[in-house]
Amino acid sequence: MSASIRPPAPRPCDSCPYRRDVPSGIWAVEEYEELRRYDVPTPEQPAAVFLCHQNDRSSETSRLCSGWLGCHDTHHLLALRIAALDGTLDTTSLEAAVTYETSVPLFATGNEAADHGEAAIAAPGPDAVRFMDKITRVRRDLEDSQPSLASSGGAAPPARAEGAGPR
Repeated sequence: MSASIRPPAPRPCDSCPYRRDVPSGIWAVEEYEELRRYDVPTPEQPAAVFLCHQNDRSSETSRLCSGWLGCHDTHHLLALRIAALDGTLDTTSLEAAVTYETSVPLFATGNEAADHGEAAIAAPGPDAVRFMDKITRVRRDLEDSQPSLASSGGAAPPARAEGAGPR
């Protein structure tokens, strides 16, 4: 397999579920629950790297999630180890992942991020609704500009934003 995932962005995106300043309730419960899976002991973690939801799902633009890397101890992420071994990440992307740092305030764990995110699932506030609308518009634009997304499962998200998790 050839390397196809780009390094993380310099800072987590504005709607990253790991950010402390993102409104609660913008992602689906399943997406928040995925964050918890990287808090478990290394051998029990998912094998797939966590990708940024702001990029489409094609291999040319997939990027590691900056919030995921900033929140977790990268030396204990099983997914990074596997991606290094199977060639999913090239040396540049792996080095950027392992040494990633940000000044953006992030939750200390995936569990904390998920607890915050799920708190307003039933009744998201106005800020959360604005975030969801923006995410939905961006995803529809991506789908419209790249017809191959429809055939690869890149359909527009349902009412609540999805897709923050590993791919």
